[in-house]
Amino acid sequence: MDEPFYVSGLKFSCKRCSVCCRHDAGFVFLSESDLDKLTAALKMDKDKVIKMYCRWVKDWKGEETLSLKEKQNKDCILWDGGCSVYNERPLQCINFPFWESILSSSKSWKITALDCPGINTGKLHTKEMIDELLQKNSVFPIINKKRGEL
Repeated sequence: MDEPFYVSGLKFSCKRCSVCCRHDAGFVFLSESDLDKLTAALKMDKDKVIKMYCRWVKDWKGEETLSLKEKQNKDCILWDGGCSVYNERPLQCINFPFWESILSSSKSWKITALDCPGINTGKLHTKEMIDELLQKNSVFPIINKKRGEL
């Protein structure tokens, strides 16, 4: 089995620049755990959080999954001069840039680094640390209509 390009680890330290949260269309898929944390942080019940802050979108498999909304300018709905729920942000946000799509190749990592000033700086994340972050996504699966969630 071939080792991933990040076998020697990758450096990353978030600069809190908000580039990953603003000015570009994208999806922040939510797990039940994410929704629970947002419900507590926003001091609202789940139905209200979903109505005000979420939308159903088709994921890469064509299934309807729960995602945060975006503002008209493509900023995350929770961005207001910074993340308004930073300490309770979704796992997808916590794990950035250690996403399967970005870690699929060194080229993807380098392309992402063009926009993100935290990539290739600061703390070294070992292969084991990165693999653990990737594994968390399967432990906390995103909310999916097909599975009858919500």
